[in-house]
Amino acid sequence: NPSVMKKLQDELESVVGLGRMVCESDLPRLVYLQAVVKENLRLHPAGPLLYRRLSAESCDVLGYKIPQNTLVLVNAWAIGRNPKSWEDAEVFKPERFIEKVGSEVDANENQNIRCLGFGAGRRRCPGQQLGTLLVEFGLAQLLHCFNWRLSSD
Repeated sequence: NPSVMKKLQDELESVVGLGRMVCESDLPRLVYLQAVVKENLRLHPAGPLLYRRLSAESCDVLGYKIPQNTLVLVNAWAIGRNPKSWEDAEVFKPERFIEKVGSEVDANENQNIRCLGFGAGRRRCPGQQLGTLLVEFGLAQLLHCFNWRLSSD
């Protein structure tokens, strides 16, 4: 998305400048970058099917009968694209993760289960912070140093 890339590059130029490389300490101030990473994880979770568990007992979920000892998965891919949870669910719109008050990005601290790129609760991936940091840092470096476009081939 060229407009998103331009907005990211403008943010990088404003926060970091052109005279030096992006540092880890710059990342908390790169609000739009954080939102882009979260939006990407919403639409393209690294693990689209989460929480493989056996049901402990028979139950009824939204009219579906789940027998005891049935393998149950959480479809993070479908949750991230659910129009009941997300306005314009199929549209790549990083702005949805930028809080209206202040300049912080919703970091999923409130266990918002609409966003499950790293799972949730006590079984959430312990590498979430490191994984997010590495993606943000790598993307920031690539966009700060290079202009990208699709090949005409």
